[in-house]
Amino acid sequence: MTSHEPVHSSISTDKASLTRRAFGTAVGATAATAATAAVGLSAAPASATPAEDVRERPFRAARGKHSRRPNILFILGDDLGWADLSSYGAPHIRTPNLDRLGREGVRFTDAYSGSATCSPTRFSLYTGRYPGRTKGGLAEPIADRSVGLEPTHPTLASLLRGAGYATALIGKWHCGYLPDYSPTKSGWDEFFGNFGGALEYYSKLGLGGEYDLYEGDATYKDLRYYTRILTERASEYVQRDHDKPWLLNLNFTTPHWPWIAEGDTAESAEIVRRIKAGGLAGLFHADGGSVEKYKQMVEDLDRSVGEVLKALKRSGQEEDTLVFFASDNGGERFSYQWPLSGNKSSLQEGGIRVPAVLRWPARIDPRQVSGLPVFSPDWTATLLELGGARPDPAYPLDGISLAGYLLRDEEPAERDLFWRVRGERALRRGDWKYYRGRSGVDQLFQLAHDQREQANRAEAEPDLLAELRASWEKTNAGLLPYPTGS
Repeated sequence: MTSHEPVHSSISTDKASLTRRAFGTAVGATAATAATAAVGLSAAPASATPAEDVRERPFRAARGKHSRRPNILFILGDDLGWADLSSYGAPHIRTPNLDRLGREGVRFTDAYSGSATCSPTRFSLYTGRYPGRTKGGLAEPIADRSVGLEPTHPTLASLLRGAGYATALIGKWHCGYLPDYSPTKSGWDEFFGNFGGALEYYSKLGLGGEYDLYEGDATYKDLRYYTRILTERASEYVQRDHDKPWLLNLNFTTPHWPWIAEGDTAESAEIVRRIKAGGLAGLFHADGGSVEKYKQMVEDLDRSVGEVLKALKRSGQEEDTLVFFASDNGGERFSYQWPLSGNKSSLQEGGIRVPAVLRWPARIDPRQVSGLPVFSPDWTATLLELGGARPDPAYPLDGISLAGYLLRDEEPAERDLFWRVRGERALRRGDWKYYRGRSGVDQLFQLAHDQREQANRAEAEPDLLAELRASWEKTNAGLLPYPTGS
């Protein structure tokens, strides 16, 4: 592999006082510890060996480290809940590989998705902007061929490719269908995966009963369990003899419905029968699944990520590869969310707060935890800066780069995190969250003391409520309106 351009880090001095960033880190770490204690676990991941030091410390940038531009392995789970990893408090699910990934870098307790469902979050990640800035991002989620990510819109992939990166997307796209929309039209050199929001894991039949496994823009026949296929493809990609830095978006569909673990061929056949009979109910699998089946799927996702990480290590690129793992939104029917309220499709914490871990051995020290509030568009801005790419000035980003925070111990500027879905609104500023659900009632929560969003402080803090509501409405005024009647 050829040498990539160096990324430099200035050496920071110790801060004499507790900054807002450090305070957020301490609060997040305390909250995570409390969550694990609530379910009878220790703060250490259950998968750790007794002799291993797994104690987390508040995040601080490493001092005096230098490196070339990183390879980027960005992994998404699908509908994985905030506490579905054992390192986030799941009492019944064991995720040793993802727990280890977090221990070898930094675990974020207050990471958020860009929206509450699949495709809007992917729009926010790929563009670095609020989903409501593009027509395709208004679909929550995309369910037909009428909209998608316009090929003319700059993306994380197209901008990094312009800066010299090889780019690939393996797995779920869910940002539009052929012939108008495709990863290969939006900056990814290679695509292998599915276009739609869900598919049956063996037959690869999608929401409309169509076959939905593609290599590039051509169908690819493989009727094995989908998670295995994606794992093999990703492992092959990271082990190639790359002659330039690379970006791989690895988007698993696990543990999204239908609730089928590897080996469940009889259940698969029944779902296929229903799909072919002309109904969507089969794929939605409303009469299937269980906590135990969900556990099997999450643990399979963990094993699959572990296989890809082993392939990365064998390739000799581990030190210089930034690996990031998160979920695309909050969990669904069988997900473990405690202590959060709400789930997928909601702007309560359970719908948008997600597990997120980052490892970059060349630059990030291990066993760290951060309570800094971050969301999907921030990772776009961060990866562009780390990769030496500039955003397109005609499409300004809504996220902020965290490169200064991660590498130079710089405190990010105070800002608001904004969300909008049909019928709900939310905004977070520091520890405070403004939320209006489908009841139409404005609510205010202090998340540092009330992650469960049960103690409404609206009457006690009317001025703050008005200020946050005005900020939300100002941002909303700059976005596209939802289609009438939607």
